[in-house]
Amino acid sequence: MKQMQKTYLAGLIVLSTFLSPALVNAETASHPEQALHGSYKDWRVLGVSHRLDKKYVRAILGNDIAINAARSGKTQPWPDGTVIAKLSWKEQTHPRWPQAVIPGEFAGAEAIIKDSKKYPETGGWAFGHWEGGNLVINDKEKTATCFACHTIMKDHDYVFTEPALQ
Repeated sequence: MKQMQKTYLAGLIVLSTFLSPALVNAETASHPEQALHGSYKDWRVLGVSHRLDKKYVRAILGNDIAINAARSGKTQPWPDGTVIAKLSWKEQTHPRWPQAVIPGEFAGAEAIIKDSKKYPETGGWAFGHWEGGNLVINDKEKTATCFACHTIMKDHDYVFTEPALQ
């Protein structure tokens, strides 16, 4: 069973590396948040997750600041400038390998952005999502909903992701 889980996670990481560049058409010039934080299409994998409640397979990517923090073990707290993207797909069973769960239809891309001075009321994090190639910071109502879920991770700087980097 453990070997199957390792194979599954390795497959997700490889798959996310190939899929993420195809998902974005960045338009940074006219979108200040996008220009400031960049596009996730060239980011590296921080980890993967499988949300059983939503039946999503996720690739969790980080900008250079997030990757460097994870590799050096400096995520308590994550440094300002960290951006973590969660790309989600609806889960589906592999058509020729029924033991495997693979990404199906793309469900969306979310982000958390660390800026402790700009977002002190939400633990130093802004919450957003990508619409096409544009990073959009959520409004106060949606941010409050996101932050409410993240409060259980206060002792981990409000971040669910466990970096899988070595």
